[in-house]
Amino acid sequence: MSRFIVYGAGAIGGAIGSRLFEHGHDVVLIARGAHREAIARAGLRFESPDGVLVQPIEVVERPEEIAWRDDDVVLLTVKGQDTVAALERLEAAAGPDVAVACVQNGVENERAALRRFARVYSVVVQLPATHLEAGVVVAHSSPVTGALDIGCYPDGLDDRARQIAAVFAGSGFASQPRADISRWKYAKLLRNVPNAVEALFEGGDADEVRRRAVAEAVAALDAAGIAYVGDAEYDERHRRLITTKPVAGRARGGGSSWQSLARASGVIETDQLNGEVVLLGRLHGVPTPVNELLRRLAGADARAGIPPGGHNEAEFLAMLGER
Repeated sequence: MSRFIVYGAGAIGGAIGSRLFEHGHDVVLIARGAHREAIARAGLRFESPDGVLVQPIEVVERPEEIAWRDDDVVLLTVKGQDTVAALERLEAAAGPDVAVACVQNGVENERAALRRFARVYSVVVQLPATHLEAGVVVAHSSPVTGALDIGCYPDGLDDRARQIAAVFAGSGFASQPRADISRWKYAKLLRNVPNAVEALFEGGDADEVRRRAVAEAVAALDAAGIAYVGDAEYDERHRRLITTKPVAGRARGGGSSWQSLARASGVIETDQLNGEVVLLGRLHGVPTPVNELLRRLAGADARAGIPPGGHNEAEFLAMLGER
């Protein structure tokens, strides 16, 4: 049985690591700063609609602290802006033969990993979770904690992908091995484009901006000839599997980009999400002004430590020169 190295024990990584550990798998978390210190001192506190688990999971701050094994599988769960630095440290510590599964939003992480590692897997994440407090991760869906479909990158399946899917499926997640995983990853990108809207606008209330951001993304993908799973197929799976329920004592905030501003982390993932749309638009002659402005505003707010909800739709449209 493989050992799982969860590189980035935030909302997604913490939830996955907790469930794997709960179901008897060997897990090592890589976490930073106060979060690592809290886990090392008192264990990872994992809260969900099913209750609270406090688990003594091994945690380190850097990959070089791990005694690497041949059968280790790295679940890369850092935000996209941290991927390249994480991969550099991982290669130096573990070597180029370790298996890496990119359990991340965006579509560039796998390409970056494939430059350094031969065995790269792509995971589509549908997992509502929150990390705002050191040592604590909250997952909001039950009885299925989330969906983690996996395939070889850029496409295909092998025995390891099937084995990882089976481990996920036996640990509280739904997981489908998919030979066409990239189609699903691009469908998830379309659903991540509005993350910046949720983070930037008060109450996430900017329906026109959201609609236009997604329309630009669809136009850019179509112009690039990139295949993606249709709305009906993708959304049906999400509706069937993800059931958000209350977690005692926890008010649910926003998604990953919202949480980056709420934690005042200084960085945000919009370059890898809205910025991907902008890149494709520039490569294929598709205007993407809404995504470009979302990218710039979110990055500026993150650097300035501005909390979520600092803008409104009228202001945004005026910045586009429309009001």
